[in-house]
Amino acid sequence: MDLGDEFDLEHFVFTERMCRVCRKTKELTSDFYKTRKGDGPSSYSYECKECTKKRVTISRMTNKVSDKWEYPDW
Repeated sequence: MDLGDEFDLEHFVFTERMCRVCRKTKELTSDFYKTRKGDGPSSYSYECKECTKKRVTISRMTNKVSDKWEYPDW
């Protein structure tokens, strides 16, 4: 009995993942950023590239250093 006959490699390799922000299922290798070394599915983030770009641009627009800085009142 050969296990290769019963199972394909597709059953063990994850090719799609659901984004935790937009809840859309997307391709793992092209639509998610790699966060760790390695080739496994755990080395990719859980937030898709589009949602990451939106989050970073919004946070950079609201966190301007010049708006928060005030001259110290000594």
